[in-house]
Amino acid sequence: MSAVRGLLRPARQETYEKVFGTVYVGLMTNVLLALSCAPLLAALALVRDPLLSWPFFAVLSAVCAPALAGAFRCFALLDDGSTAVLRAFWSGYRRAATRALAAWLAGTVAVSVLALDAVVVAGTSWGAALVPFFATGAALVVAVTVAVLVVVAESPRRVRELVRPCLYLVARRWYLTAPTLAVLALAVAVVLLKPVLGLLLALAPLLYVVWATMRYVVRSLLTES
Repeated sequence: MSAVRGLLRPARQETYEKVFGTVYVGLMTNVLLALSCAPLLAALALVRDPLLSWPFFAVLSAVCAPALAGAFRCFALLDDGSTAVLRAFWSGYRRAATRALAAWLAGTVAVSVLALDAVVVAGTSWGAALVPFFATGAALVVAVTVAVLVVVAESPRRVRELVRPCLYLVARRWYLTAPTLAVLALAVAVVLLKPVLGLLLALAPLLYVVWATMRYVVRSLLTES
């Protein structure tokens, strides 16, 4: 009977506050991400076939870099119990903007080169053997870029000094990196296929999973800063 009473006992006030605070941070982070990435979202909505204009969208996607840094900063402060999402987002956005843009653009160039190489060799006799190599290389570039964004959102470290250790850590913990990339791909797919649902509900929870996992992967770099 005592066990039943324990189950039926109302939750503490702190529990409700934490739940509502988490939901608030998630919803506000979605709104701030949508506003920060508005140029890219508007272009995607207007252009009928974005693949035909992929260089333009590759460059325009850079607006996502400081926005992600701001979102990651919100997640970090949420773990510390803070729900000051506007201040946290702007702080992460402003402090990491230049470094986040540098990491993003470098990653975009690398992925673009690898993708073009994969297209070129796909029609050759060696294509079947080389395409997986290029795909793996592109996945590593994306993982390293996300890892760098996670670190710069919380520390003043420079991008140049983070590339090698991030590459080592994401490759070493590939069993965490692979599902993280899958969740990131799911987040992108949801936003592209169901923009309203993705931007208002799904984006922040999925990005939180990406951030939390990648932060665990690179936690040694955060303790050193």
